[in-house]
Amino acid sequence: MFSLVLALLATETGLTKSEILSTVQGYRQRYSTSGANANLERQFERDKDDIRDLGVPLETIESPGQAGNNQTLRYRIPRGSYELPADISFSAEETTLLNLAAMVWREGSLSTESRRALLKLRSLGGTADVPVLGYVTQLRSRDAAFEPLSTALERSSVVRFAYLKPGESDARVRTVMPLALVQHQGRWHLSAEEADTGVRKTFLLRRIVSEIIPTGTSFTPRGGDQSSIALRELDEVWNNHTAIVEVMPDSDAATRLRKRRGTETAADDTLRLHYSDLNIIADELAGYGPEVLVIDPPALRDAVIARLRQTENDHG
Repeated sequence: MFSLVLALLATETGLTKSEILSTVQGYRQRYSTSGANANLERQFERDKDDIRDLGVPLETIESPGQAGNNQTLRYRIPRGSYELPADISFSAEETTLLNLAAMVWREGSLSTESRRALLKLRSLGGTADVPVLGYVTQLRSRDAAFEPLSTALERSSVVRFAYLKPGESDARVRTVMPLALVQHQGRWHLSAEEADTGVRKTFLLRRIVSEIIPTGTSFTPRGGDQSSIALRELDEVWNNHTAIVEVMPDSDAATRLRKRRGTETAADDTLRLHYSDLNIIADELAGYGPEVLVIDPPALRDAVIARLRQTENDHG
């Protein structure tokens, strides 16, 4: 695909399918002059669609006087539509960091964006002269809803899914207009407007318990930086919710909770923790067992006690 992009960038008038299959790296090795190239032509059609899906402006040009003749169609990628603006350039260090950023996402849920970024970077030419890290973190999204929601976000599509809130036995079907997908405190969230009420809400992806179903309708994208708006709302919730806990000295809980973002230590050695979701922090604190005692708020204390009692019942 990279060789195909280079070839189509290098031509002003475009290349026919026959010229592409007989000359471009990856095709020419299997090209038959006898004309038995049906499988190769099907691969080209798939590659052509994939390249367009990556955001590359691949154009099709009909030959004058031969409209509708697929054998004389010419393909090209106009440089002006694909290259970076003339006033943008990257240093060797910046190119290396961009490559590393793309590698982090490779093979994860954002593999399409990763491939698009790498293809664009390689088209700049040259290599970085600075050392590259010997390993790369593999950042993955474990939420099955991530990819279909990301697609719906790109297409401004209204979607429907079942959402199960803590404490409820049955999931409720939600029909929403996706506005942003953001990661906050290590968890993915969807910021969306309900289609029937227009109320903006935030959904934790791990609580979506069904497939994401497109409704077949679209909406007008909202203006502004929706991701920043979503993160600001989540930060406000996080800042406004605090818990007071006692921790056993020199315990695992003491070590981990003291290093938690925003933790404050009071004069009596109790810890003041921030949180954005009561059920998530209750799960976390209950996991420390006797190393943590929740003082406030009462709702969190009750939630932790309920989890400990459930554990005791489950294990006899």
